[in-house]
Amino acid sequence: MNVIFLSKRKGNARQLNLAHPLTLSLIAGFTLVVLGSAFVLGVQLGRGAPGRFVGAESAGFGKVLAQQKQQIVDLKQQLQLGVDAMAMRLGEVNAHVIRLDALGKRLTEMADIDSREFNFDREPPTGGPESGEGVSAQIPDLSKMLVELESRVSLRESQLAALENVILARELKEEIHPEGRPVANGFISSYFGEREDPFDGREAFHKGVDFAGDKGSSVVAVAAGVVTWAGERSGFGKLIEISHGDGYVTRYGHAERTLVVVGQTVTRGQPVALMGSTGRSTGPHVHFEVLRNGRQVDPLSFIGR
Repeated sequence: MNVIFLSKRKGNARQLNLAHPLTLSLIAGFTLVVLGSAFVLGVQLGRGAPGRFVGAESAGFGKVLAQQKQQIVDLKQQLQLGVDAMAMRLGEVNAHVIRLDALGKRLTEMADIDSREFNFDREPPTGGPESGEGVSAQIPDLSKMLVELESRVSLRESQLAALENVILARELKEEIHPEGRPVANGFISSYFGEREDPFDGREAFHKGVDFAGDKGSSVVAVAAGVVTWAGERSGFGKLIEISHGDGYVTRYGHAERTLVVVGQTVTRGQPVALMGSTGRSTGPHVHFEVLRNGRQVDPLSFIGR
């Protein structure tokens, strides 16, 4: 097989015999050189590429790990802040409970109430049937502790509210209970019970106690209540009648002048009339009656209190 080469300048033609041994040797040598160079280049590329790929992957993993470490640090900080805030809240609520306990104990002592009814030193007794299998103790949970503490606060508030109602009811009962004298100055001129009538001398039942004194001196209410009568009444002259609740009513008769009106609320010790001698009377005095559920009782039992 021949290859013919033509020259453009001289127009000469040259032949190359591919079958000649020398030509075949040159072609074979050139081919080997090209293949050897390609093999060497491939080996070098193969050795260097994994290092570059591994380095790139390592750099990416390192960056991800650094980000995750920072996220863990931030999360720990947030958790610590939450724990600190909850611990502070627990301390505040616990201090509040201590103050409530101290206040409750003081009020119980001041009101002279049985401490077993309002015991602020320990939780009220509780119980019930066992349900399910027992559970081993776990690490204390701040949220659970907080809920329990808030429950104690709610219980203490309920106890204090009940104690307040007891004290208020007792104070109200004391205020509306007739007690003391209806006059600041004066003396008892006639007692409750059988006596001779001052006008006809016959034996009669006196339903109150008479306090003699100076005309125009103050007549005061012996308990808090509402005025149900203020004016003339047969035999009493000018009369003040006060309803105190709980079945108690007091009357103040023979007044020179009334100082209150029907429907008015009065307090213990408040002047309600001026002493006089109106009605069936022999001189300046106040006829004082105490009624319990509609029946007159001896006022001395209340005056003595």
